[in-house]
Amino acid sequence: MDPMNEMTPVTDTVTDPKLAQDPASKPAKAVPALPDAQTVTEVKHWTDRLFSFKVTRPASLRFRSGEFVMIGLMNDPDPKTGKVKPLLRAYSIASPSWDEEMEFYSIKVQDGPLTSRLQHIKVGDEIILRPKPVGTLVHDALIPGKRIWFFATGTGFAPFASLLREPETYEKFDEVIITHTCREAGELTYGRELIESLKTDELLNEVIGEGFWKKIKYYPTTTREESAKMGRITDLMRSGEAFADLGVPPLNPESDRAMICGNLAFNLELKDLFENTYGLEEGANSKPAHFVVEKAFLD
Repeated sequence: MDPMNEMTPVTDTVTDPKLAQDPASKPAKAVPALPDAQTVTEVKHWTDRLFSFKVTRPASLRFRSGEFVMIGLMNDPDPKTGKVKPLLRAYSIASPSWDEEMEFYSIKVQDGPLTSRLQHIKVGDEIILRPKPVGTLVHDALIPGKRIWFFATGTGFAPFASLLREPETYEKFDEVIITHTCREAGELTYGRELIESLKTDELLNEVIGEGFWKKIKYYPTTTREESAKMGRITDLMRSGEAFADLGVPPLNPESDRAMICGNLAFNLELKDLFENTYGLEEGANSKPAHFVVEKAFLD
């Protein structure tokens, strides 16, 4: 089902008798304007549960890599009032701040109010994009350090897809470690291909510096399906296995900074680990510190 078809309005009643006699002079149907509309330019389905898409970027929109915006579609008319309201959800922007288009990475929830429809969008369709970016996963919320860690589960990889293509990431840190934990191996494809593409991205290699991508250490794990590395990242950190695999010491306040974007349980577990095991302090835009958590994301 194409979600945009649900927006077709009821035909206006003709009250002018002259218009009624001349069909050619009838006014066009009153199509409700989609507020803050942007056009879909690309859609790619990665698995039966995951897809990404790109839309046009408003000329006036400015955002920091790592932030999110509200996007959505128009909801069904209210059965009582007939009014149509937008159905919006917070989505991290997966494209970097300098990109001419805006990319998003989404899960498919078959009975989800928004994603059950959003997964059917096609190139040329329109979506709502509210041009008011916010979020905590920005460089401004962290104090300087040597190493930056990105911790993601599922589609929580999205803001890091933005930050991995942000020149400031490599200007501020000597090492960039991205961990991505998913249930199945296929769910790692989006992130893996994006990181691989950095090696041949001529623009980024020119702007950031040839071979900038060598600063990245990618650590994907799965929890259900067999893969090269099995296990929850928190368990692998507690056992020391993750640090041994990566060839780095455990996190410490002097050198390490971190960003977290995953499901609620994952966020809370890592936050506890950071504060009570590694001695890191949570930061914010108003008070930069050692790590930040994206509270708006729910996988």
